[in-house]
Amino acid sequence: MRAAAISWLFAVAAWAGPVAVAQVGEHEIAVQVRKEHASYEIRLEFTVPATIEQTWNVLADFEHMTQILSNMDSSRIVSRDGNRITIAQTSHGKVGFIPVSVDGLREIVLMPPTEIRSHLIKGDLKASDFTTQLHVEGAVTRVTVHGKLVVAPWVGIALSADKVAAQTRQQYQELRDEILRRKAY
Repeated sequence: MRAAAISWLFAVAAWAGPVAVAQVGEHEIAVQVRKEHASYEIRLEFTVPATIEQTWNVLADFEHMTQILSNMDSSRIVSRDGNRITIAQTSHGKVGFIPVSVDGLREIVLMPPTEIRSHLIKGDLKASDFTTQLHVEGAVTRVTVHGKLVVAPWVGIALSADKVAAQTRQQYQELRDEILRRKAY
């Protein structure tokens, strides 16, 4: 859970205060973050030249996230009830020069192949709720993510929006690369 939370946190760009928006090119991931104290609202978007099913198969592959994401230390499904799963994750990152590990337990609601909802049940973050949506646009799939993280106050002081945006962009680039790698097979 920490991994997902830190990943999401590092994916932020700064919504209240500076707003970082990337120009979206064919292979780019646009990240916007609004930061207010220790709360981060995150929006991101990218396209990938793959089917919605190929894209879904990577984004919902929680059993193999440690092989996909470089900051993910562990990811395991704790329980499954139809389209609801509970996952325990641990990830790592840095807040300034301080290395941190983040644990979390999340409830994931899967609505194949178009939506994934994630809610923090417990963990090192104060709150974390995200919705990922997939849309077919001709020969590409558009992925949009919107959510909010709330961290401990000391983290909010120490963690810049630019760092969150850069880490988020890296995480989703790794997911996009895995979609393309699997598509090639």
